Amino acid sequence: MRVEEKLYTLRYKRDDEPHLKIKNFDVCSRCEKEYGTPQPCISVCPANVYVWDGTRMVISYENCVECGACKIACPFNNIAWSFPRYGLGMSLRYG
Repeated sequence: MRVEEKLYTLRYKRDDEPHLKIKNFDVCSRCEKEYGTPQPCISVCPANVYVWDGTRMVISYENCVECGACKIACPFNNIAWSFPRYGLGMSLRYG
């Protein structure tokens, strides 16, 4: 089964308050210059949460599978990551 098919089995209750935030968007520009495109957070994210539009990072936190890989991969510690509020966010369809 492909990753995309497995991601389709997840349910997500959208929270109006994002649980992912970029601390400083200028740091993402510096990361692009140092590490190239795609940046490390984009490369490791299995759910395509991060997109570089050429000038800034766009975050689709609704896609997040809450693995925390982006926070670990960011070489500048520029991602504020936390679990969504209780009862919101990702839930597994089969348990």
